[in-house]
Amino acid sequence: MRHTGYMANWKCIKNCGACCQLNPDERPDLEEYLTPAQLSQYLSMVGEDGWCINFDRQTRLCTIYDQRPEFCRVQPDIFAKMYQIEPGEFDQFAIDCCHQHIEDLYGEDSLEMNSYRQQVG
Repeated sequence: MRHTGYMANWKCIKNCGACCQLNPDERPDLEEYLTPAQLSQYLSMVGEDGWCINFDRQTRLCTIYDQRPEFCRVQPDIFAKMYQIEPGEFDQFAIDCCHQHIEDLYGEDSLEMNSYRQQVG
């Protein structure tokens, strides 16, 4: 993963949704950090095109945001529990994950990546 070289605070940006592309073929290590119940729930959320069935592609918003599962929440305590990421490493780890997902899905020079860089780093 790429490091931005300075400390920035992670935040979710509007009009992205890269993390809502749930294709399990692109995430082969799901069993390593999801419980069997979480994995079952995760797989039930994957639509035929690999996008989360709760992601509105028109508005680019989650239709269950307030009730979304724990594995959809980007928070220091959840990342510590699921991925063993220390709170002091959370921002950089989350930023790197977003960069990777946005680049893989939309491209290095996409509107989504440029927006992410402008808003986060």
